[in-house]
Amino acid sequence: MILFITLGVCTVGAAVTLNVGWIILNWRRVWPMVVGIPFFILLIAGLVLNTIFLVREVRRNERHDSFLNAVTHELKTPLASIRLYLETLQRRALSEEQRQQFYGIMLADSDRLLATVEQVLKAGEVGQRTQNQIQTEIDMQALVDECIETTRLRHHLSPDAIRFDKDAGPLFVRGNPDDLQTAVQNILNNAVKYSPNGVHAKVQLAIESDAWIVLSVSDEGIGIPSAHLKRIFKRFYRVPHRNVLKTKGTGLGLFLVRTIARQHGGDATAQSAGEGHGTTIRLQLPRLLSPVARVHTN
Repeated sequence: MILFITLGVCTVGAAVTLNVGWIILNWRRVWPMVVGIPFFILLIAGLVLNTIFLVREVRRNERHDSFLNAVTHELKTPLASIRLYLETLQRRALSEEQRQQFYGIMLADSDRLLATVEQVLKAGEVGQRTQNQIQTEIDMQALVDECIETTRLRHHLSPDAIRFDKDAGPLFVRGNPDDLQTAVQNILNNAVKYSPNGVHAKVQLAIESDAWIVLSVSDEGIGIPSAHLKRIFKRFYRVPHRNVLKTKGTGLGLFLVRTIARQHGGDATAQSAGEGHGTTIRLQLPRLLSPVARVHTN
């Protein structure tokens, strides 16, 4: 990246120097000035744009490489663990208690493997859609409750690790329940993953300006530098922080959150006071003001 930036700056500098010299030599000739100056402006603009595109391509390739390394680790680690326990079960005579313990570990590794595969597939599926084709009435309170319970069970958290505050009254949206569940689950998983000193998350679900339902998840984890608050929603992007790099991930979680939110007519944002001061992720969705009555048939 430094090479391309240096090359681009030197090339633009040389073009500007030649342009100034050409103007000095031909300042008395009208037609060369009329034709030459716009040509040189276009040339310099082309060089600048080419340098910008090259730098973006280098950054994109770096994110792709990081993504491939992360996915390889997320796939290889649970597979190696499952293989090790299966070989142990095959070669050694174990008590029933040890067998059940091994089965539990292998099931947990299988869940981790499945979650990684589903996230990659979901990113490809969601990234190719312009909007949601499935539109159903969704009770956000029930959906968030279910996601919190899943997160507690998956990460073996105590009941007070995630506190849920919600407004009274109906909190309905219209959209794809599977996609919204993916978005909420990713936000909660991030709050857990990036809280290495213990999970203390606060979940709030509230009505804002009568037209929006806002879900905010605040943690007391490692935080995010202000320069990276907008970038974390890009595909494959991970904050280049020592504590972040220790926590493995694909860089797709928050990309999915914002993509799903925007496909539902909403948005997702992040707030943080900096490193070591925790993070708040806000998911904003249009409120369904008059939920459609459901028809029950026997």
